Amino acid sequence: MADKVNIRELALDILLRVTRDGEYSHTAIAGVLEKYQYLDKRDRAFLTRLTESTLENLIQINYVIDQFSKVPVRKMKPVIRCIIQSSVCQMRFMESVPDAAACNEAVRLARKKGFASLSGFVNGVLRSISRGGADIRLPDAKKQPEAYLSVRYSIPEWMIRMWQEEFGWSMERPEERIQMEELMQAFASPAPLTVRVNTQRCQSEELVRLLAAQGVTAVRLDAFADALVLTGVDHLRALPAFTEGLFYVQDTSSMLVAQEAAPQEGEFVLDVCAAPGGKAVHIAQLLHGTGHVLARDLTTAKITLLEENIRRCQVTNMQAQLWDATVFDEALQEKADLVIADLPCSGLGVMRRKKDIRYNMTPEKIRELAALQRRMLSVVCRYVKPGGRMIYSTCTVSRQENEDNTAWFLKERQDFSLLGSRQILPMEGGGDGFYIARLQKIPIQSTV
Repeated sequence: MADKVNIRELALDILLRVTRDGEYSHTAIAGVLEKYQYLDKRDRAFLTRLTESTLENLIQINYVIDQFSKVPVRKMKPVIRCIIQSSVCQMRFMESVPDAAACNEAVRLARKKGFASLSGFVNGVLRSISRGGADIRLPDAKKQPEAYLSVRYSIPEWMIRMWQEEFGWSMERPEERIQMEELMQAFASPAPLTVRVNTQRCQSEELVRLLAAQGVTAVRLDAFADALVLTGVDHLRALPAFTEGLFYVQDTSSMLVAQEAAPQEGEFVLDVCAAPGGKAVHIAQLLHGTGHVLARDLTTAKITLLEENIRRCQVTNMQAQLWDATVFDEALQEKADLVIADLPCSGLGVMRRKKDIRYNMTPEKIRELAALQRRMLSVVCRYVKPGGRMIYSTCTVSRQENEDNTAWFLKERQDFSLLGSRQILPMEGGGDGFYIARLQKIPIQSTV
């Protein structure tokens, strides 16, 4: 059955769902891989690489196409646009695919999708790019540094200018130009598959052996206790070690939230935006079966996901509950020893995993998200008991959502103090871009 499936056609479907219909890339890819589980490992890898690489390099791909096409990319029909984009990706970023094969398959796909009249146009553009590919020049790195970085790494120029301003980096200073390019390179680097060992069920050494028996290589990370990097994974959910809850897929930066929170046995912990549950499950496991973790989120779909992970990881001291973090729950006022406020954000820190974020985010959306985070912080801080702690975290690299919001909160709530904060950049330690602020509610002073 598998040999009847056109992998490039599946890739086209994913790209249309993402670029035309607005679906998230990681969910679109996962959905197709789940539907076509019978595909062999090679086809699954090619499909994933083709779709992710096309999205990751889309600005550069469009820059190249516009140099050789009389019709600008933005004016092409969606199906034709995606066929040409994925074909240019194969020609420029996938060395194992001959240019001729990419061109021929694109023409066949255009005809199959009912665009026979445009198959000559597709062939002409791609053949021109193939012949002239060696002569393509990106914007001048010295004269147009922002444009160069934007095209070279497919990052919108407004985002580059935002980071220049936020970090105080100038393209006129060589060392700061290098720092900016290192940031771009980090976002373009492959994201490792990191997992956290469920130490309530097994130890790292045992899991490494079990995974090896299941055809997966696991390597321990020295800087993170009970963290492994997996390679050789074909279909994650088919691994017995996964279905039995022996590990949880989680980036190392995300693991730092529980580490920074340092939960103590017997504490009551409230995670206000918990889905899918990685941080809450981690904290529940660090409590060693004591205390209680109440994991809340906004929709029934997210609660279902939380409950699935609770069951899979066999966590006994954690509960999922439907609740809007912008609505105050009087029953929990000053009841929590620890509040985890990992709030909705722009997600710029995870662009190497979710390739389409860079194209969907705007400065206006960042401002809206920062305002939403302030609303949530104003509510959820009221759950912290005197002397208790709150972790404010995001998976983004945006001062408005991170440092500025922390400063605003401390000004608004002078009954809280800052224990420490850190902006993690993706080139630091190999994890995602992340922000973590540790806050404490000032204890009530005794008069005795």
